[in-house]
Amino acid sequence: MTSAVTIPRHGGTGGTTAVAARARQVVKAYGSGETRVVALDHVDVDIARGQFTAIMGPSGSGKSTLMHCLAGLDTVTSGHIHLADTEITGLKDKKLTQLRRDRIGFIFQAFNLLPTLNAIENITLPMDIAGRKPDRAWLDRVVETVGLAGRLKHRPTQLSGGQQQRVAVARALAARPEIIFGDEPTGNLDSRAGAEVLGFLRRSVDELGQTIVMVTHDPVAASYADRVLYLADGRIVDEMYQPTADQVLDRMLRFSGGHPQTPDFDSRGRTS
Repeated sequence: MTSAVTIPRHGGTGGTTAVAARARQVVKAYGSGETRVVALDHVDVDIARGQFTAIMGPSGSGKSTLMHCLAGLDTVTSGHIHLADTEITGLKDKKLTQLRRDRIGFIFQAFNLLPTLNAIENITLPMDIAGRKPDRAWLDRVVETVGLAGRLKHRPTQLSGGQQQRVAVARALAARPEIIFGDEPTGNLDSRAGAEVLGFLRRSVDELGQTIVMVTHDPVAASYADRVLYLADGRIVDEMYQPTADQVLDRMLRFSGGHPQTPDFDSRGRTS
């Protein structure tokens, strides 16, 4: 399904890009009265289809809350969220669960693999639960894209952390979701394994046409994205297209008054 709403394509070509998800005047608040905390403060954002978007900001800025609301994992206090042409705010739990299962993929910092299943069984598990048969040609292509062909019969305990996260990436891709959300997907990996996983995510956008939204603290991880959104105090305060790690680090330092926010950045822009 392609949304009728379009946004300008970056690069000044005059074309347009379909919107995979959008938020309009979204407020998310916790508590009431003097204890009320506003995590998202009237956020407007469009997520372009077929692009890789990173969401960054200091701790407590609202970046994970925004991702959870866009993904239908959390409710909004006010405002509207659409997945393509479907408004998800106000959907009943059963409908929302079905929408997340059928149209959205997730990759978390913890790999969330079942230890009793091998790699291929973990990859196809969401489709098995939904009673859907995987598209074999697509599944083979996904497995090839993430480099798991020789590891499909291995259980998670027989795989490295990087390989386990590749299984999680393949699981998210295998059902051909409209959009994939990643919450610090390389946070538990060393820099080499993290770079491999980020490379696979980048390839899934470039070669498979996937749409990815990733929350990250890491400027190096953000440099794999087409676009970086910066949040502060529950608002989008800036964005950057075609970022480099150094540009992202400089921007983060500027927002924090020259002092990196937790977790700290090292001299190469990696989180420590």
